[in-house]
Amino acid sequence: MIIGVPKESYPGERRVALVPLVVPNLLKAGLEVVIEKGAGVEAGYPDALYVEKGAKILPDRATLFANADIVVQVLCYGSNDVTGKADLPLMRRGQILIGFLRPLGSDEVIQQIAQTGVTSFSVELMPRTTRAQSMDTLSSMGTICGYKAVLIAADTLPRIFPMMTTAAGTITPARVLVIGAGVAGLQSIATARRLGAVVSAYDLRPASKEQVQSLGGRFVELPIEAKDAQDARGYGTAQDESFYAKQRELLTRVVAESDVVVTTAVVPGKKAPVLVTAEMVKGMAPGSVIFDLASERGGNCELTQSGKTIVAHGVTIIGRINIATEVPYHASQMYARNVTAFLLHLVKDGKLQLNLQDEITRETLLTQDGEIVNQRVREFFKLPALVSQGA
Repeated sequence: MIIGVPKESYPGERRVALVPLVVPNLLKAGLEVVIEKGAGVEAGYPDALYVEKGAKILPDRATLFANADIVVQVLCYGSNDVTGKADLPLMRRGQILIGFLRPLGSDEVIQQIAQTGVTSFSVELMPRTTRAQSMDTLSSMGTICGYKAVLIAADTLPRIFPMMTTAAGTITPARVLVIGAGVAGLQSIATARRLGAVVSAYDLRPASKEQVQSLGGRFVELPIEAKDAQDARGYGTAQDESFYAKQRELLTRVVAESDVVVTTAVVPGKKAPVLVTAEMVKGMAPGSVIFDLASERGGNCELTQSGKTIVAHGVTIIGRINIATEVPYHASQMYARNVTAFLLHLVKDGKLQLNLQDEITRETLLTQDGEIVNQRVREFFKLPALVSQGA
């Protein structure tokens, strides 16, 4: 089987789905690897490195899709709502597509992908289990985003992060608050601590307290309790508006005392909860910074504008999206390792093995034979059950 890696087409996207480092592992598994010319250049991986590791370079996108049995992308159509649709005519029945597909975004888009006949796997749907840990692309990209968010915030803040004792006196450390202690939040805590800031963090999941403290952060405890704080996959669950109202009220003082606030709270398939109101922003000191990592989902800050950086009440609110592409070398390397582990899980003796009794295969399979076949996605969009879905 031939694995094809096209150049990412989303505007500003610099990552590449496979890096030269993983090519030998795929060749050993009986697979061929073809790369669209220049696909890895912006991530720091020139064509010559791929050739050196045994991959072949193809001249253009159409040729790559025509030759590849398995197409591996970072942002497939679905997550790439700008230029991704142009790939639909290049896809063919029975071809395999792997990448970020935003399966809980638009059922119309997923139906369009299904109608091409491709068998698609959405990496966002990877189970959060020990077996699947090496394939968890969301965690890998969350790690990059949490790290980069703090660096950008530190560069924007008109003060330094660490405490310093100088000839001009002692400079007090910056105070950073991280809301949401998932993968991105924990990496934000770790990065802010390494830069010397005093870090606090809040999460509605009580289990995250120990993780926050292990990184040297102070866990903010509020006298409210969430109902079913996390789902079976380990993600925070949506709460009712009365909970969020009480949460905002209790967080107001903590936010006002912070120089930097990094928000990371998202609920899969839903608009991000508003945790920082305009009134809370008004209470922050001039020059403070909010980095809203949930901006693509509507934002955790009421004033966030997706894809933009604004100043409101003297506070800089950063709503930049697709942060992982700003560290393309290592983001690509991490993504490639995850996807390679997934490919080696699916392919045995050079052939694709679709074992739907296996949780990893079953949960990530999105479309097949012209249909959306993922049970979770069908239930989310309230689509009728497939007759054959009892398998």
